[in-house]
Amino acid sequence: MFQIAIPQPVEEILSALEAAGFPAVVVGGCVRDSLLGKTPHDWDVATAARPEEMKQALSRFRLAETGIRHGTLTVRNQGEAVETTTFRQDGSYGDSRHPDTVTFTRSLETDLSRRDFTVNAMAYSPKRGLVDLFGGQEDLQAKVLRCVGNPEQRFTEDALRIVRAMRFSAVLDFSIEPATGEAILAQKERLRYLARERIADELKKLLCAPGAARILGAFAPAVWEMIPELEPCFGQQQYNPHHFGTVWEHTLAALEHAEPILPVRLAVLLHDIGKPACFSREENGVGHFYGHAAKSTEIADAVCRSLRLDNALRERVMLLVRYHDGPMIGNEKLIRRRLRQLGEEAFFQLLAVQTADTLGQAEPYRSQRLPQLAQVGELARQILAERPCLTMDALAISGRDLIAAGMNPGPEMGRVLRRLLEAVSEGELDNTSAVLLNYAQQIREKI
Repeated sequence: MFQIAIPQPVEEILSALEAAGFPAVVVGGCVRDSLLGKTPHDWDVATAARPEEMKQALSRFRLAETGIRHGTLTVRNQGEAVETTTFRQDGSYGDSRHPDTVTFTRSLETDLSRRDFTVNAMAYSPKRGLVDLFGGQEDLQAKVLRCVGNPEQRFTEDALRIVRAMRFSAVLDFSIEPATGEAILAQKERLRYLARERIADELKKLLCAPGAARILGAFAPAVWEMIPELEPCFGQQQYNPHHFGTVWEHTLAALEHAEPILPVRLAVLLHDIGKPACFSREENGVGHFYGHAAKSTEIADAVCRSLRLDNALRERVMLLVRYHDGPMIGNEKLIRRRLRQLGEEAFFQLLAVQTADTLGQAEPYRSQRLPQLAQVGELARQILAERPCLTMDALAISGRDLIAAGMNPGPEMGRVLRRLLEAVSEGELDNTSAVLLNYAQQIREKI
């Protein structure tokens, strides 16, 4: 019989419920991941015990009534926090997101039948083994994502399942079963009514997944419901020898090659979003998108704000979009300047965006540009290996030293410190206090 290695803290919860006379299983993603040979991040327990019965059966553990109205307790045991929920049947979904009512049941089959996808509708316990009523194991083997029951009904009940279907397919690199795919497109307008934060949470996971470009391409109309600013890219031809296909096709090709780092993937998705608004064409038919980086930055900012992304992520994405088309050449002085201006992390993320952008372009431009970008990366790593001075904190002197040397605090001191950092980072000065104080005095005299 198939066995899942359940962590001891979770097994103790199952055992306590079974000892009290209530069937209990681990269910959902932890079963799916175990069947795929992955280590589950979270373990969820479902049981025939009603909430009050759960509290009594699990009284020796620390309990938190995190979702008691829907039958969920969070059980803490040996550092594990395990959501434990009564088998239930959902009522109608008035808001296309949450059930209006929940009915508790003793039936595991009823509970599994309300779940979203077959691969998430499996349960397991050491006593019962694997419970797979809807072909989840077969779909895992075939690498297919399929709704439990009628997909139209599943998505009508909860519109977030539309994005979750796209996300699971991208993360697991599964195909989407045809009827489920048709329902995604048929129900896509329901995405308008979801909380933007919930859409953002799913998009973040989708974008960094192996199948991101494939899924975004296959279900583009659903993507445009979430980010309508992308739709004009779909039909925008480029008419330029550096490119092939439309702006949308280029975006997907670049995304396919982008490093799976959230700011990089998000910047690549949005890097050319301003192109349709900047399109012009010469008399000879060649297309141009003058000023598209600035326009794309403006639109990317609006998209990030609409998705309620945190400020740090939004600002990083804007930086990467703003400079995605800027010069990156193998010049040591320029690279030192960029490392100082951007910081190491942002510098290499920008290099990753430019590399992905180039890989999404046409030959021969691609084969000419890629070695240049590789050289930039190698030079930057060599510079960093020398442990250069790239931040104010790394300077051999500080504002206190300048005050001690007779300089007044204020904007003038800030300008002096920035010039000192620039000179040291670009190799013009040694980073020693004597050299820097002498140079500071020269700068003051010029000012």
